[in-house]
Amino acid sequence: MTRSNARSTAQHAGEPGTGADGRAGAGADVRAMVDWDLAVSLGSRLAGDGPAVTRDEAASVVAELRAGAERSTGLVRDFTGLVAAERTAPVAVVDRPGWIQANADSFATILSPVVERLAAKKGRPGGVALAVGSRVTGAEVGGLLGFLAGKVLGQFDPFFGDAGRLLLVAPNIVHVERELQARPHDFRLWVCLHEETHRVQFTAVPWMRDHLRGEMEKIADTLEPTRLLDDGVKRIGEALRAARSGAGGGGSLIDVLGTPQQKEIVDRVTGVMSLLEGHADVVMDGVGPQVIPSVAAIRRSFDQRRKGVGALDRVLRKLLGLDAKMAQYRNGATFVRGVVAKVGMAEFNAVWDRPENLPTRAEIAEPSAWVSRVL
Repeated sequence: MTRSNARSTAQHAGEPGTGADGRAGAGADVRAMVDWDLAVSLGSRLAGDGPAVTRDEAASVVAELRAGAERSTGLVRDFTGLVAAERTAPVAVVDRPGWIQANADSFATILSPVVERLAAKKGRPGGVALAVGSRVTGAEVGGLLGFLAGKVLGQFDPFFGDAGRLLLVAPNIVHVERELQARPHDFRLWVCLHEETHRVQFTAVPWMRDHLRGEMEKIADTLEPTRLLDDGVKRIGEALRAARSGAGGGGSLIDVLGTPQQKEIVDRVTGVMSLLEGHADVVMDGVGPQVIPSVAAIRRSFDQRRKGVGALDRVLRKLLGLDAKMAQYRNGATFVRGVVAKVGMAEFNAVWDRPENLPTRAEIAEPSAWVSRVL
């Protein structure tokens, strides 16, 4: 993908210099404490450009992904019964640096309440301490974004503007479809179905965005800067050792840094994210046979690929919690299929009526418990 084309597409969705929610100055505190320019620059270098394509091929892929996202809206609505207004969220087909820039902007907004609360408890650093700290943090964030930028196929950012934003990472989609030897047209529409389902979820369920934002703010309220500074290095070392050894029972950063109160909130968020991701997987596979002839073969190959390759990749996935992310897809899909098989899609949709109807982490593993409680 040509970097200039993808970057201009991303900027069309949100003007440079604004926060991820489109407001100028959003996330100003966290921008001062994180060198985002360094994060984006470093992350882009680490991510690389992706597969080689001609300019005409790039233009064709971008056009097809845009058309696939638009086509998916009606397919998702007919399968799920969720009604979401069309074209409410901009679609940005981006390259890896474009995805990194978009997520840096999102992080700046999402992390604002965390920084505000930490600053209120500990005080804001200044001068040299602020400058050095911002570059260190920028390098850490850049490394994270650089690793993820080569993995992500698409993403719905619910916190951008009033209606969110749909990102499709064109070079990664092309890379994976080639790696799996999938039919390009089938694979591109399959990815679009998953990501468009997320747009429909947040558009048809307007309270979902505020609910997730509220959970993030609750986590921020529990943060203790002294504990983070005193215990952080030791606990991250423990996480690295656990990830390298393959020991069970944790190993990700959230496992070792979370207090009991934080883990309780994380459990609730895990239940929600498992629902959202599993529901999208069920939709993409359920709609697939109607419009994607090779959907069964794509799913088999893709699930095998999700397991990761190489020792370093497995360590990073464990440390960053990506193993847990994969479990969200599997467990969430099992939950959705279990409930729908028992009561049907129309009754399942009670899950979207109000926050109290969302499944807990325990109920994700036991769909009948959710049915008993909610229905």
